[in-house]
Amino acid sequence: MPEQYILKLYVTGTTPNSLRSIANIKAICEAYLEGRYQLEVHDLYQEPELIRRHHLIAAPTLIKEHPLPYRKLIGDMSDTDRVLAGLGL
Repeated sequence: MPEQYILKLYVTGTTPNSLRSIANIKAICEAYLEGRYQLEVHDLYQEPELIRRHHLIAAPTLIKEHPLPYRKLIGDMSDTDRVLAGLGL
């Protein structure tokens, strides 16, 4: 059975960069991980405590919690090759 990916995307409100990162990561997940991923989107304006808890230095940030290794990707997720490499795909 293929491994499930647990991903968390941290954005700042509904800025164009945030909306673009959400659309891009959803498209990548559907194309490469269909049925094998769980994606949570968190708005740092609504949950500012997550900045400290996850040591976030920029937004948008994507965190891959599972499978290991744990990885952080920063940006709007528009560079598909970089995102795939960061996800280990």
